[in-house]
Amino acid sequence: MEISFAGKRALVTGAGKGIGRATALALARCGAKVTAVTRTQADLNSLVQECDSITPVCVDLADWAATEAALQNVGPIDLLVNNAACAKLQPFLEVTPDQFDQLFSVNVKAVLHVSQIRVNSVNPTVVMTEMGRLGWSDPEKAKTMTARIPLGRFAEVEDVVNTILFLLSDKSKMTNGVMLPVDGGFLAC
Repeated sequence: MEISFAGKRALVTGAGKGIGRATALALARCGAKVTAVTRTQADLNSLVQECDSITPVCVDLADWAATEAALQNVGPIDLLVNNAACAKLQPFLEVTPDQFDQLFSVNVKAVLHVSQIRVNSVNPTVVMTEMGRLGWSDPEKAKTMTARIPLGRFAEVEDVVNTILFLLSDKSKMTNGVMLPVDGGFLAC
């Protein structure tokens, strides 16, 4: 199935690493004019070296005023991928209130009921990004999770990116308000 985003403008947050980076590159390969947002300049520099048609924006999305200023000249956006996230590799009960607030200020979910705007959510299981490998590279730990996934493995970055591309494309133009698991059947069990 061929997907083209020629003539479309895309904004991808969390575009420095992992799923966001792969999504920004895939959108550019499919013809979109991509604005890549991340908080680490070095990640943006290497991304632009890989694909010089991508417009980099370095800003920490947790800073609302800085984000508004950094994105004020981006112009109209056709495709938005809100991918910014961070992981805390510690037990949940050890997360401090400040850390908890940070997690939710970065990745805010909103469902918009506006005419002609489709809002969908991609909800993957463990994805073998650099971050995923950090948390799940221990075979004994991974076995407890993969044993509960009917396909018997964690998601790869391209599994998630392909789902994102499909949902952004006209191939899914009647798909709206969906929270789509990309989990190898984990939730089905």
